[in-house]
Amino acid sequence: MNYFDKKISIIVPCFNHEEFLAETLTSVLNQSYKHWECIIVNDGSIDRSEHIALEWSNKDDRFIYYTQSNQGVSVARNNGIKKSTGSYILPLDADDVIHENYLEEAIITFENNPNLKLVYCNGKKFGLENESLNLNKYNYKDLLLGNMIFCSAMFKKTDFYNTSGYDNDMHNGLEDWEFWIRFLDEESKVIKLEKEYFFYRIRENSRNTIKSELHRNVNWQIFSKNIDIYKSHFIDPISQIQLSQIYKNMYQFSLDYRLGNFIINPFRKIKNWLFSKNEFRKKNPY
Repeated sequence: MNYFDKKISIIVPCFNHEEFLAETLTSVLNQSYKHWECIIVNDGSIDRSEHIALEWSNKDDRFIYYTQSNQGVSVARNNGIKKSTGSYILPLDADDVIHENYLEEAIITFENNPNLKLVYCNGKKFGLENESLNLNKYNYKDLLLGNMIFCSAMFKKTDFYNTSGYDNDMHNGLEDWEFWIRFLDEESKVIKLEKEYFFYRIRENSRNTIKSELHRNVNWQIFSKNIDIYKSHFIDPISQIQLSQIYKNMYQFSLDYRLGNFIINPFRKIKNWLFSKNEFRKKNPY
């Protein structure tokens, strides 16, 4: 089958994005790859987002509009994916923009790599800031320490249904990182496109511009929800992994990784948990 026969479903959750939604949808309309649908999920907006979305769905039937009561971005993404009909999924926030060649290069990459799990790309900030995003290449153990994949990465819909979807309980950001932790593993094949195909809008009230204490709480939420994964990668009862080095790596990632206006803070509670576990083993070696 020719790769042009594969439909891509772009999922756009929207909550009070009247100022930016048209620009986001324009970037979808301008894609060089034409076999797509764009699922707009209005998450209880009280501005003119619905009016704008309906204008676009009336203009081009590839734009499909749904509305729901305000339940958060995770519920909106999950519902949008469930309503989609494409073979591939690309989440896209309603204030961000994608380059016109992103879909085409991503689908070609997938079709040339049958075992591929995820495609993402380099990106750039725009709005209040204007600089390239320094995103690392994928490594699962590094992913556990700090996210290097933004939400707008492409994956197969069949792989999505092997997970429980985005966590509906995560309302304070980083739900995409938590999803990648469960969606991927150390065996997953992931390719980063080297071109800047994703543009991340920085604005004063960006969802990820939140206080450091809240970030620590979200980090702890991610860790506690996936504690078995962290234990399997960082707690080795036979080799007694150098826990001090693990924490050093976590701290370095927290300093190095920046997306938007926020810095992922050190996993202080994780560090304390790891070291207390190590002390317990010293006292109870068997």
